[in-house]
Amino acid sequence: MAFARTCAVALTGVDGVVVEVQADLEPGVAAFSLVGLADRSLSESRDRVRAAVVNSGAEWPQKKLTVGLSPAAVPKHGSGFDLAVACSVLAAAERIDPRAIADLVMIGELGLDGWVRPVRGVLPAVLAAANAGYRQVVVPECVVAEASLVPEVAVLGVRSLRQLIAVLADEPVPEEPGPGDPGGPPGMAGGVGWDCPPTAGLAWLTADERRPDLAEVAGQRVARRALEVAAAGRHHLLLKGPPGAGKTLLAERLPGILPPLSRRESLEVTAVHSVCGALPRDRPLIERPPYCAPHHSASMASLVGGGSGVPRPGAVSLAHHGVLFLDEALEMSAQVLDALRQPLESGQVVVARSAGVVRMPARVLLVMAANPCPCGRHGSAGGDCECLPSTVRRYRSRLSGPLLDRIDLRVPVEPVGRAELVAAPGGEGTAAVAARVLAARERAGARFAGTPWSANGQVPGHELRTRWAPVPGALLRAEQDMDRGLLTARGLDRVLRVAWTVADLAGHDRPTAEDVDAALELRTGVRRGAGVVGSLP
Repeated sequence: MAFARTCAVALTGVDGVVVEVQADLEPGVAAFSLVGLADRSLSESRDRVRAAVVNSGAEWPQKKLTVGLSPAAVPKHGSGFDLAVACSVLAAAERIDPRAIADLVMIGELGLDGWVRPVRGVLPAVLAAANAGYRQVVVPECVVAEASLVPEVAVLGVRSLRQLIAVLADEPVPEEPGPGDPGGPPGMAGGVGWDCPPTAGLAWLTADERRPDLAEVAGQRVARRALEVAAAGRHHLLLKGPPGAGKTLLAERLPGILPPLSRRESLEVTAVHSVCGALPRDRPLIERPPYCAPHHSASMASLVGGGSGVPRPGAVSLAHHGVLFLDEALEMSAQVLDALRQPLESGQVVVARSAGVVRMPARVLLVMAANPCPCGRHGSAGGDCECLPSTVRRYRSRLSGPLLDRIDLRVPVEPVGRAELVAAPGGEGTAAVAARVLAARERAGARFAGTPWSANGQVPGHELRTRWAPVPGALLRAEQDMDRGLLTARGLDRVLRVAWTVADLAGHDRPTAEDVDAALELRTGVRRGAGVVGSLP
């Protein structure tokens, strides 16, 4: 009897579990059994692996072969186990030394010709291997940059199974055709060798691309200030106004004024995009906050995640640590919108299936844009709306009270006049606003040092009322609104969060009555005092 083992990674959502791939050869009729709760695509690896081994010049063992995936209770799916299965079989057949693969983690799909092809979720798989104590991984050559983002892990990138066999058997590594060469697969580049990244930090890649500038927005003084407050404190925002007023224009410029992602946040965002197969090959690390704008016809599974079979991250997870923009929000199904209520509070999506529970990150800054009625002209200066009152009420009811209560800022966006549109651009650009946002974030970060929070929009109301209370008497108007039934208890807490953000932007040590009035105006749309919102820095 011959036996060998190596490791692969099973992904559930964006979390990985290291799986031991064991191969056992016994005398008997030639057969290949794969056990360990494998799905159909993984079960098909028996044929892929056999063909890849033979076409790589190795001999397939003509014995009774059993490959086990342990732990057997963990569901396993996808073709990323091919490389580990092939090497464990070859080690059991003594083509390579079983000790050479015992401490390796292998991730990759095999083509019938023996080429090693990329799979989704390489970064979270390598992170799971590193957390389990493994320090050497083998991946397809074209995703070495992505795998190398994990510090203290040596990464071996290979083009073909033939190359990997030569490396493990300490034989001369054969040359394989490169990209564009005859016989070479497209999109695969680089060399064979261990790439061990530095432990002190990561080399972040930058992209030279033009981003929308806030200076291009004409007028909209109040909406621009609301955008700044939303970015500084991670506050959810609702833009209400007729078509063509600039709601989408404003939302597209919000990611530009957000601070760059931290190292931890970059890895989290990159891991989600890797699982979804949305990670650009030339940008293995996402440094800037993502921006996701699904169509208003998106299903619940595409928005919050799920789907048949293995749950996949949705738009709310793709926008993790970034902006989720829902244009024409009231055209979406009320049930789909209400599915956002739990992720907005907890910062994660929990999808329950018969095979288990999957948790996916979803800490987003939500921006919704909505028209006042189906035709968009209700309450406009022209007054030519033909929608029935019942139609308007039914249209607006798609945004439920519980979801609306979680939106900190609700700002009307008025149509831009001709004079503002044709005038020379006079508004501040993205760079100036982003500098103020970063300074406000740093003030909040210093205040919340040693706590689980980094922005005002994340802090529970109880903590703000007890540990970081505003100036005495500052909440008087907000408490009066609560007594009148205009604010809920959650609403009062969110007003206090926004007031702290306004104070951080203004450089105040504690929120004053003017800061709270500005927060109330941004939430209710009712002006409190003279020029409150306009007086923001």
